[in-house]
Amino acid sequence: MYALALILGAVGAVAAQQGNSTEYALREVGARNTVEWRVWLEKNSNPISPWHDIPLYPDNKPGPIVNFVVEIPRWTDGKVETQRNEPLNPLFHDTKKKKPRFVASFFPHKSYPFLYGSIPQTWESPHVKDNYTGFVGDNDPVDLFDISSIQPGYAGEVKQVKVLGGLAMIDDDTTDWKVIAVDVRDPLAKLVNSVEDVEKYRPGVTQSFHDWFIYYKIARGKGLNTIVGNAYVNASTMLAKLVESHQHWRDLALGRQDKGEISVWQTTNPRACKTYVKPEEAGRKFGIPDRSKTLPAAARPAPYDRWYYLDGGFGLVTVPGDVVEVE
Repeated sequence: MYALALILGAVGAVAAQQGNSTEYALREVGARNTVEWRVWLEKNSNPISPWHDIPLYPDNKPGPIVNFVVEIPRWTDGKVETQRNEPLNPLFHDTKKKKPRFVASFFPHKSYPFLYGSIPQTWESPHVKDNYTGFVGDNDPVDLFDISSIQPGYAGEVKQVKVLGGLAMIDDDTTDWKVIAVDVRDPLAKLVNSVEDVEKYRPGVTQSFHDWFIYYKIARGKGLNTIVGNAYVNASTMLAKLVESHQHWRDLALGRQDKGEISVWQTTNPRACKTYVKPEEAGRKFGIPDRSKTLPAAARPAPYDRWYYLDGGFGLVTVPGDVVEVE
């Protein structure tokens, strides 16, 4: 246990040096809206993992402020995710039937109505049942949606946000927590510490986003999602869940838990020698392009240019001749 504590202490000590989002740059290769497109994060001109090399807590101080990696900017519909199975976990466009996935727009929202992404150094373990939901984790970092209004964000942006609560969503019989948070730079952040506080300054927003998570797959014929308790958990409960998920990630990163196909390569902690690669050697070792090379974005499928409408029971409303073609 003492040796493990030393290793984890070293992880935290080094990670504390990486809490400033201005330290990170992007290396983007390929055309957006294609399966080949990738975005790697860089630090000091070397590629790093947005999952394993960015600390959970800025300055290594546990509390309500956490780091957040934007995957999907507000008002965009491309299903961008952190790639679990590739070295250094670049952002990529998730696929279905070998085609890029998108999310339909449901009136009055335009695609994703908030910034969406993941919390680094967390893992919803598929080997552990969540004691709140009764289901194992979905094998991903914990998801977060940022309700800030100061900017739409960009894929790969690293932000500091204040946790306000969360939704315990069940996806394909796995636990898929959705943390609600606000950018610390947003004037709202100084005024709110809970979902209830948000209601005072942004009436209707939290309920609207709660409902969005329930119905956003309907156009694909997936039906309604389930949220345990059908309400937000409070900030203290959500922060405790992040502590749990951070421990699960530590077990993953240190080889104490079966990683399956997950790539746990990292450039931060030399003591974790089985997963460590020197930052200056990472690009060559993993065949990562040495500079950005962006191409014009591919066209999005036409069905995602339209709005879809729901009735009071979250049923899809159509008119004669209306064809729903979302996959």
